[in-house]
Amino acid sequence: MSVPRIRRTRIAAVGVVLATAGALALPAGTAFAAGAETTTGPLLSYVVNTKANHGQVQKVETAVKALGGTVVYSYEQIGVVIARSTDTQFAAKLRKAKGVESVGASRTKGITASEDKVAEVAAAPTAAPAAGEEPYWANQWDMRQIGVDKAHKLSLGSNKVTVGVLDSGIDGKHEDLAANIDASQSVSCIDGGKPNTAWDAWQPGVDGAHGTHVAGTIAAAKNGKGIEGIAPNVKLAAVKVVDDGGFIYPEYAICGFVWAGEHKFKVTNNSYFVDPWMFNCQNDADQAAITTAVRRAVEFSQRKGVLNVAAAGNENIDLAHKTKDVASPDDTTPVERPITQDCLNLPTELDGVVSVSSVGVNGDKSYYSSYGKNKVTVAAPGGDRRYQIPDTPDKNGRVLSTIPGGQYGYMQGTSMASPHAAGVLALLASTFPWASPEELTELLTNQAESHACPAGPYNPGGTGEWAATCEGGVDDNGFYGAGIINAEKAVQWWR
Repeated sequence: MSVPRIRRTRIAAVGVVLATAGALALPAGTAFAAGAETTTGPLLSYVVNTKANHGQVQKVETAVKALGGTVVYSYEQIGVVIARSTDTQFAAKLRKAKGVESVGASRTKGITASEDKVAEVAAAPTAAPAAGEEPYWANQWDMRQIGVDKAHKLSLGSNKVTVGVLDSGIDGKHEDLAANIDASQSVSCIDGGKPNTAWDAWQPGVDGAHGTHVAGTIAAAKNGKGIEGIAPNVKLAAVKVVDDGGFIYPEYAICGFVWAGEHKFKVTNNSYFVDPWMFNCQNDADQAAITTAVRRAVEFSQRKGVLNVAAAGNENIDLAHKTKDVASPDDTTPVERPITQDCLNLPTELDGVVSVSSVGVNGDKSYYSSYGKNKVTVAAPGGDRRYQIPDTPDKNGRVLSTIPGGQYGYMQGTSMASPHAAGVLALLASTFPWASPEELTELLTNQAESHACPAGPYNPGGTGEWAATCEGGVDDNGFYGAGIINAEKAVQWWR
């Protein structure tokens, strides 16, 4: 089984052919005007940026419709309109409309349907757990590594703290999660970026184990069943931003961050990068518009008191020295292209986002984990099934957590590291309910255990395939940021 990408697989959402509507008033002398020839192509989704006020958003909606497009949903709070069109010149035409600041196609493949993949299911425990332990605790090397067992003697978290899991949905009936899921704050965003609060909408899709796995790491209940999470008393909100093909398109993420802000979550976990571009570059009109729209949504949530945590990536890329992108666009055919530092991985490279790299059981960088000086905030257990094998009953270097259907399974990736940091932040937010996102970040980095760069070259396996260069000192470097998170220190250092 190969290392999972942050986003799971491919695309979903069925579209319809849109008819051309009436005329649009465009500035005189523009190349595209009312009645201009329309070339029909695949149905695509677009993010349209304008000023964040009702009147301006209404004008843009009118412009979209006049060009034959459909308005899926508008986020007046941030001045972003989600639209769809089959016109191959839709973006170029709309960019000429008054009040439109930027327009970007949010995908390169027409809207169709697909499917997802599953986690490796864990075998049932072969021995009875020790008194007071959960049945699978012996295989939770990750929790012991960051002192969760000791932290729980002091705090299990507060049910006044809600962590939003922006992912593929959460199994609302799972024995280890159901009591902690707040259905009233859960939503699906994969209907074109429009929120849908129906129960079935935010449940996992076909084999969509990712979000349920992430949720278990954060807050699986301490109830004598299965595993235990880092903050088992906090609330979870399922915010489904991953479609059944495994894609997180910009409109989904925008919906998720605005929802988190409107509902004033304390923390969100984002174990993905926004598709279809691994890196969104400012010299590309579509990608620049995507960056603007997603940044606005993230900043909106931050103004509402939300701290967003994100996975650094599973491609062993030095985010501080980017040179090329070989994985984009990932919804059609990737083409290698040169990139610069202006090309951002969203959301992990946005200001104020806690970016998390992955370590294995030995505390060393996982072979696949991306990294970068001044890019990684902290490191956390994400697993390493090749080079860091724990002395546990299962001898499995990946992370064990909940998966749909009342089961438990192993996955690895910075997708698994990020929720460990989100869980520790949930404990901190429970202890310091007044703390702002900036203050919570400082608390998180202050409790992290410093971890120096390797003394020599980092080259797991010796083949050069996973070679990486660590820059920085003991307390702040590209592999581990401020260090490896520690739940025990997070709840006791202030006492």
